[in-house]
Parts: sequence; C-alpha cells; structure tokens
Amino acid sequence: MLGGDVVRMAGDRGWEVTGLDLPDVDITDVDSCRVAVAGHDAVVNCAAWTAVDAAEEAEGTAFTVNAVGPAHLARACAEVGARLVHISTDYVFPGDLSPGGSTPYREDDPVGPRSAYGRTKAAGEWAVRAHLPDRHYLVRTAWLYGRDGPSFVHTMRRLALADDAPVRVVDDQHGQPTWTVDVADRILALVEAGAPAGTYHATSSGVATWFDLAREVFALVGADPGRVHPVPTSEYPRPAARPAWSVLDHGAWSRAGLEPIGQWQQRLGVFVHSRFGEQQR
Repeated sequence: MLGGDVVRMAGDRGWEVTGLDLPDVDITDVDSCRVAVAGHDAVVNCAAWTAVDAAEEAEGTAFTVNAVGPAHLARACAEVGARLVHISTDYVFPGDLSPGGSTPYREDDPVGPRSAYGRTKAAGEWAVRAHLPDRHYLVRTAWLYGRDGPSFVHTMRRLALADDAPVRVVDDQHGQPTWTVDVADRILALVEAGAPAGTYHATSSGVATWFDLAREVFALVGADPGRVHPVPTSEYPRPAARPAWSVLDHGAWSRAGLEPIGQWQQRLGVFVHSRFGEQQR
C-alpha cells in the first residue's frame, strides 16, 4: 500500500522516480542494494516482513528482512551520498496502557518491543542510525489503510455492506488509523524540505480503538454503527502480543517546520469518499 502511494505521488510531483520490488531488488543482498541505489539522491525503503504473528516462529528470517536489509541499504546510501527514508512501526514500543491514562510516545522515548516483529524493526532502526547517522529519516507509522489494501478498513467496509449481521471488534487497543497517502505525502515533504535527520511519527492525529474505527467506517458507508459490538483483546488471542497503547507523538514535525497528519476521522472520510464514494448507500 505505502510503496505504491509513494511512487505515484512522487511521479505526480514531477520527480524522477524508480519503484523497485522483488525480483528487481533484494534488500537482503548487499550487491543488489548497491545496484538499486546507484544514481539516486533519496531512497525510500517500504520493504519489510510485516507478518506479525508469523515472525514469532520465524524471527531469524524477519530479522534478515527488517534489520539486515536496512543495514545494507544504509551502507549503499552512504557510499553514494544518498538520503534514506526507512519505514518503521509503533511495535518498537512496549505498548503499555497505564491505568491512569497514557501519553503519546515521543520520537526519542526508549524502545521496548514485546514481539519478534517489534524486535526486528527496532534492530533495523539501530542499523540505519549507525550506518547513516546524518542522512536518514526514520518514519514510524501504524494502523495503515490505503487504496491497494488489504486493510482493516477494507474488511469493515465489506462487512458493513454485506448484510445486517453484528460485528465484534476489539475495544481495548488504542492507536491512530492512518491513510498511506498521508504517510507518502509526509515522506516526500521530509525529502523536499531537507529536514533534519532523525525520527518522525507519521500517523494521523487523535486516538481511536479498533472498535471506534469500525463504527466510523460503518457510518461512512451508510451502515448502522450499532451493529459493531466491543470485545476485549483476550477474546482474540494471537501468537504476537498486540500493543494496548500505540499512540505516537508528532512533535518532530513542528520542530522541522512541517505539519503533521490531520485528524484520523477527517482523513478516513476523505479516503472512503475518494475510493468508494460511488458505492456508498
């Protein structure tokens, strides 16, 4: 989802852009990275092992993709003087929800991943910082939906329009639903502005649970939000721990003179109207 939007948006802005995927580039191979990076001023790495549950049984493979691959890309970028935008995740944080309420994770807060996926992504962040200290952008994002799917938003829309059956959705995980178009826009803004190297959180503003998001999707497509019923995470046990609190702070954007992404409800509405408007009830 994200890689496609980055390529499309960069092309629309008149950039000379190359979009590569397997088999044309393999980020786990250092020579392949060198060939791919050559002749480019900026590189955006959207490649990752994102199968969160599968990583619990294949952490070594996930580490190769999420940590060794970014290290290869960072070294290749350093050799040619290119900047690297590396996409990371809220899963690098422990995701604890305090009984008295939690505050958003700042960009410089200590990481503390609770899953194999989170550990491999945190290692990738470390590798990029180590090999490209002054020419990197670490862009953490979460709860993504976009044109090319699949995503939670696509699933909820399908269920909303399929029939009148009730839907049970988790209501004790908190995050920021985020459109890949908005992340792509902020990635390009970092490169265009020559923003300071460092870590940026590219998530929508505001806070939602999956239950909140599902109800909003139902409402946007003309279905009854009352069909969505809240349930605890314990009713859906998964191999990898899900963060209860995945809310990220956006202070780095203002420090760089750039705007963060807008409110999640407003951005979701724009997405649904632009992608599915002709099919709404």
